[in-house]
Amino acid sequence: MAPKDFPELSQPQVNDLVEKLQHWSLANGLVMYPPNFESYSASVAPITLFPTPFPKKSFENALAIQKHFNELYINVVTHQKEWLTNILQSLSKFDADFTGNLFDAYKKSQARGVKQPLSLGLFRSDYMVNDIDNQEQPEIKQIEFNTVSISFGGLSTKVGQLHNYLNKNGAYDDKYSYKYYEDEEIPISNSIKELADGIAYGDSQYNSSGSTANKTVILFIVQDGERNCFDQRHIEYSLLDFHGIKSYRLTLEDAQEKTTVNQDKLYIKETMDEVSVVYYRSGYSPSDYESNPELTWGARLYLEDTKAIKCPSLLTQLSGSKKIQQLLTQSETVKKFLPGLSESEFTKLMSSFVNIYPLDDSEDGKIAKKLAFESPEKFVLKPQREGGGNNIYKDDIPGFLKNLPEEDWGAYILMELIHPSNFKNKILRNSTVYNEEIISELGVFGTILFNEETGEILQNENAGWLLRSKFSSSDEGGVAAGFGCVDNIYLY
Repeated sequence: MAPKDFPELSQPQVNDLVEKLQHWSLANGLVMYPPNFESYSASVAPITLFPTPFPKKSFENALAIQKHFNELYINVVTHQKEWLTNILQSLSKFDADFTGNLFDAYKKSQARGVKQPLSLGLFRSDYMVNDIDNQEQPEIKQIEFNTVSISFGGLSTKVGQLHNYLNKNGAYDDKYSYKYYEDEEIPISNSIKELADGIAYGDSQYNSSGSTANKTVILFIVQDGERNCFDQRHIEYSLLDFHGIKSYRLTLEDAQEKTTVNQDKLYIKETMDEVSVVYYRSGYSPSDYESNPELTWGARLYLEDTKAIKCPSLLTQLSGSKKIQQLLTQSETVKKFLPGLSESEFTKLMSSFVNIYPLDDSEDGKIAKKLAFESPEKFVLKPQREGGGNNIYKDDIPGFLKNLPEEDWGAYILMELIHPSNFKNKILRNSTVYNEEIISELGVFGTILFNEETGEILQNENAGWLLRSKFSSSDEGGVAAGFGCVDNIYLY
């Protein structure tokens, strides 16, 4: 079934819609700070005016496999530790300043003795719908699996509420102020509450394992000058509203100065509140450590060496490396690491993968090196890094590799490009409305609490979703990095 067209509105109706959208967004926290901001000067986040079509079956499939992906990565961290650490040891040689430092901190922490075996994952699996290649049965194809600092769970709920408000208010109808979409066609992600619930469950398990505090708190580790802080604050407010749990925010630079450790327990120095969960919204990029590498890398190890539950732990963060993702697309590896999957579950999971190749000296690596030069237009080159702006696309790949010593190519993976349909939506960015062809990316959130030593999974849940869109002419899609916008699904 084809989706219905976007609403056709006159220019005065679009102007009225934009005013309603901006007022609602400012009133309800669908905002970000602009570059070079003052603390009082938040702006409406880059968003679409209308929800973007997304196949209902593809959406349901993405939700159906999220908990399997959560478990897959946790089984790698817990049951396949030797396999994982051997690969990370090799990756450290290619990316010594980041992957190498993370892995070195992990080894040091292990040598000192694990203080807290419980670990919390707030994950996001990102997909595009490959419907140009297969229009009869469009399939979701995984772009990446994120194990650290997943973003926009807060704003995702808000943009869904916004589009529902505009629809119910009649702003999408050009004649009679009717609803343009049925309610069930534009569902609202409950990711604010469900991500907060995952953190709160970690807090409860910390307390059941021996905390003597009356109330424990969550420590958010954030970037200095964080422009996307409202996305994070929505989760913080949900923790307080629904669970009575307070939160604090510190940068890596401030972590050691403003906390203290007593009997391996972590406390906020000013109030002596005991920290149950350290939740990282920073630390996923080399730039997060560059201000003072000795201090920031020291802080990461310092926090890892406490009884507070880490979200994520060092090893869990490292499991999200692109090399691990590449290896986890292999059917024999998935069967080994998820032996309990039914045949139908296995088929559904495997259907979400595109071809991903290493750029090493293996047989697959030799194939990849040939493909990178003979048909680069079919691929994207990805490093072991998170965040927007790090990937090399299509015809830029050969020149990039030629300027890189071949012994360093192993730090990258070569991934087959996905071909989603374009939709001509309207995007509001910095008060300007763009009417452009866009492509969209669905992120499905999941939370999982597990014992990193025994492999026991205490809780494994879905936690809502996110739709991000970008101009089809743009390769990168990071909203905070300036490439895309926050969107919502219209299911058809």
